Amino acid sequence: MSQEISSKYNPAEAEQKWYPYWMEKGFFFSKPDNREPYTIVIPPPNVTGVLHMGHMLNNTIQDVLIRRARMQGKNACWVPGTDHASIATEAKVVNKLKEQGIDKRQIGREKFLEHAWEWTHKHGGIILEQLKKLGASADWNRTTFTMDEGYSESVIGTFVDLFNKGLVYRGNRMVNWDPKALTAVSDEEVNHKEVKSKLYYIQYKLEDNSGNVVIATTRPETILADTAICVNPNDERFKHLIGKKALVPFANRPIPIIADEYVEMEFGTGCLKVTPAHDVNDYNLGLKHNLPIIDMLTADGKVAEIAGFYVGDDRFVARKKIAKDLEANGFLIKTEEITNKVGYSERTDEVIEPRMSMQWFLKMDAMASPALENVLNNNIKFYPEKFKNTYKYWMENIRDWCISRQLWWGHQIPAFYFGQGLNDFVVANTKIEALQLAISKTGNNNLKIEDLRQDEDVLDTWFSSWLWPISVFDGWKNPKNEEINYYYPTNTLVTAPEILFFWVARMVMAGYEYRNDLPFEHVYLTGIVRDKLGRKMSKSLGNSPDPIELIGKYGADGVRVGMLLCSPAGNDILFDEALCEQGRNFANKIWNAFRLVKGWEVDTTLKTPEGNKQSIIWFENKFNQALTEIYDHYEKFRLSDALMAIYKLVWDDYCAWYLEMIKPNYQQPIDSFTFDKTIGFFEDILKLLHPFTPFITEEIWHLIKERSEKDCIIIALEKKPEPFDIHLLSQFDITMQIISNVRQIRNEKGISPKEALALMVSQNEPIPNPEIITKLANISEIKTGTGKIEKALSFIVKGYEMFVPIAANINVEEERKKLQNELEYTQGFLASIMKKLGNEKFVNGAPAQVLENENKKKADAENKIKLLEAQINSL
Repeated sequence: MSQEISSKYNPAEAEQKWYPYWMEKGFFFSKPDNREPYTIVIPPPNVTGVLHMGHMLNNTIQDVLIRRARMQGKNACWVPGTDHASIATEAKVVNKLKEQGIDKRQIGREKFLEHAWEWTHKHGGIILEQLKKLGASADWNRTTFTMDEGYSESVIGTFVDLFNKGLVYRGNRMVNWDPKALTAVSDEEVNHKEVKSKLYYIQYKLEDNSGNVVIATTRPETILADTAICVNPNDERFKHLIGKKALVPFANRPIPIIADEYVEMEFGTGCLKVTPAHDVNDYNLGLKHNLPIIDMLTADGKVAEIAGFYVGDDRFVARKKIAKDLEANGFLIKTEEITNKVGYSERTDEVIEPRMSMQWFLKMDAMASPALENVLNNNIKFYPEKFKNTYKYWMENIRDWCISRQLWWGHQIPAFYFGQGLNDFVVANTKIEALQLAISKTGNNNLKIEDLRQDEDVLDTWFSSWLWPISVFDGWKNPKNEEINYYYPTNTLVTAPEILFFWVARMVMAGYEYRNDLPFEHVYLTGIVRDKLGRKMSKSLGNSPDPIELIGKYGADGVRVGMLLCSPAGNDILFDEALCEQGRNFANKIWNAFRLVKGWEVDTTLKTPEGNKQSIIWFENKFNQALTEIYDHYEKFRLSDALMAIYKLVWDDYCAWYLEMIKPNYQQPIDSFTFDKTIGFFEDILKLLHPFTPFITEEIWHLIKERSEKDCIIIALEKKPEPFDIHLLSQFDITMQIISNVRQIRNEKGISPKEALALMVSQNEPIPNPEIITKLANISEIKTGTGKIEKALSFIVKGYEMFVPIAANINVEEERKKLQNELEYTQGFLASIMKKLGNEKFVNGAPAQVLENENKKKADAENKIKLLEAQINSL
């Protein structure tokens, strides 16, 4: 596949060539063999979703890990797939039908599901195709959808199994209710936002006309569902009221005044209205004190008939009306403007209502125990480790999981009812099994399948995705099959911290429940992608670029580098498009370096210069030093640091130094030994780069020489670190500092790079690598043991005092005057710093960081003064 090297790298051309080639040759495909497996399962995005910046980051990280594993000789298996996303997908289909004037309840479940499948087939999988443009090397033959037939069987089977174990139960309990989606949602699906609200102070008259009590509430409409007023039994202000009754405003319904230490005496008025149907804490108080429950809101958030007032009004309309009427009738004492947190549905952005509802629940206590233990003992490792504390808090305070959702799109709960009683149901995998169980339970042999009515609800989306690492390998239905035994447990999960409990913890619980093993060894938690202002990127804010457009503009490699340069694990990413430009520039740098080397004429008869030999030995050691560092970063999942180490190795060490050291003079040939070594180094660098920049590395790999499909870089074995000579590297650091100092003198004094300069060394000892210094600094001669040299500029490097005679190149008097002015300015600056540090009040009151900065300024000024004085003396 060799071809002419174009003058400019074309990312689109490389991407269009190599991705289909990799696919065609089966490089992404995996099946069990005798190699060590390395397995990643993708966090399945919503089936009808499109790629956003969070996906871009997450999947780039996964691809880096999977490509590197492939180059380590492991059997790399990355399983892609999508999630049916019950609430999100149903909401989209409902909105689409509304645009056509269709209500889902009118057309019924079966017809609605036809529309949902049509929507899924039309929009599903778009995001996976977009991931291919990013270079994602997933095994697309394994693509899984959580509503696939086999996967669905495992979800239903899990529910049945857990029910039979006594872990799944049905009950009427308080849940988070989304009045727009008309479904229960979990605590994790509620976003708490700070909003401006009003606090209403309302007085309730005592039934015996002996006075009144005042409560404060942000939800005055719910007073119509009050069933008690509660005070602290130790509150002297209200002890005399305990046992009396107060009258609910408007309704004049008497409610008891009860006592409970739950009430904080210092909070609000010290009196708490208790509305068990509309607040979780009130519900718990109601259970404790055996209070009645009045549910005054309908499922869609309107006032129900039982309230007696404002019937049919939306809850927020009713709030305004009752506030006005309370004031008109003397019940409203005052209002205050406050800022408080209100729960919103993550999916519909609707204000959540706490609501009593008959739901299905999964007991979590027993499952949580091994899931917590194996994270705390580091059997499962989090990167960064700080998230262990968050995980620990959640798991130690875990509550039973509400697993039912009042939706039609999803896995329908396999509970079948045959009567009206609370226990007139059975749970089974199929309707035929259900009939047999129902007959057995009732003893009624006349029951028929049509007598059974399946539960209308579906399971929470997370109830299907918690089986993901198991079910993608058919491990739930066939727990001893070859694939699950080979690929499970998986190696690394890359996901976002916000679903640490949603998904990660639940997969761990499922893993120990059904495999008696962890589902993954490492959890790499990415940060949130934010814009330069720190705002989370979102379509609604209009601050999120289209990832596909970025790829078109900067190339997939450029975008991947740009994303990862600013992506330390667990920390939010302040994304700037300039980073993608930096990534593209890096790709161009690699391309141009390759063109430079391939453009050299090779002469097999030439002897290798001594300086080239030294340079080759240096880069071999430098490469192994960098490789050791990079391996350590990989081990600790510091991928951003690994990339930065490679970036510096390529840009600084290879391009800026090594190539300059060995580059032949203009239009002169290079010796074959140096050329072969240089190409070899380039190949080693390409292997390091490939997981991060797959396209340009494969392109250059095949331009270096003709290669077969078995010799593609995607499957080339990575190089392993070898020992390196730290003394040799430190000597080369001296060499480079000498060259840099001479170049700085040239730059500051306007001396042409073509004009050779002499270099005098005060000490009588050789400097390291004189051949390289002579070449890169354009030195005419190097003399040692010269002592101090008059009319020369000096510098010190690691104990070497050096002089560059420049009398012939500059006006000495002008230079001395210039240096003297700079010296006086620096001395004045130092005096001001010393005055500040001599001020006891400043030193005692200044923050540590400020003092540290001032002391650094002092040290820098003192060093500069010494250098300037030495230069003046030498002139």
